Amino acid sequence: MGPPLCHDHPVIEHRADRHIRRLSTPRAAAFAGVLFALLFGAALVLIRTALPDGGEHGAQWVDGSAGKLRIAAVLMPFAGIMFLWFIGVVRDGIGKYEDKFFSSVFLGSGLLFLAMMFVSSAVGAGLVASRRLQVDEAAHDEVVAFGQVLLTTLSNTYALRMGAVFMISLATIWLKTRLMPTWLVAGTYLCAVSLLIAADISMWVVLAFPAWVLVVSLLALVRAGVIDLHFHEPDVTPGVAPTPDRT
Repeated sequence: MGPPLCHDHPVIEHRADRHIRRLSTPRAAAFAGVLFALLFGAALVLIRTALPDGGEHGAQWVDGSAGKLRIAAVLMPFAGIMFLWFIGVVRDGIGKYEDKFFSSVFLGSGLLFLAMMFVSSAVGAGLVASRRLQVDEAAHDEVVAFGQVLLTTLSNTYALRMGAVFMISLATIWLKTRLMPTWLVAGTYLCAVSLLIAADISMWVVLAFPAWVLVVSLLALVRAGVIDLHFHEPDVTPGVAPTPDRT
């Protein structure tokens, strides 16, 4: 008789039996930018209508404006998640032609923009919640005035400028690599400069940022070859802009 069968030996999995798959960005990931533009734009409209230009401090509580701030605070986290996906799609499109200097500015300014918009929406939500806790009406009006100035300063003066830096750095990357058409690069520079200069003139200028993200995302969906890059030449000579395969 042969040796007894033993079932106690562990099953050894050979490396050849495992099929390792390489991660790739889903083509539909660019829809995250579209969702961000819609959610972020809606949140900005709600905030701007609750805090109109030239409005008196505390006037945002009139005509149900507190409800607008509450809805905007709910929408903002989901918009932030979509913006992180949008950054990932853009970085994937740049691929191995990503420059460390411009990419660091691009990523840092995008994260700073998102963080400050989160803080501004949290300030709005805190002001809404403070209505139920007020004891001294005069003191509460002062808190409301402080919160309103803090919210507008964070969103207009700081976050909006970081959004402009985000656009300028990305447009520079596109200009050097020729990954996007010239009209989009020029439009990005123009929109970024307008955000830097006119941020304190009108609060509605901030809507230019989600509109720009929407255009970039739609172009990424239409021209999938620009986002999912495939090049004929294995290497690119330094200083020479690559020519993407758009077939």
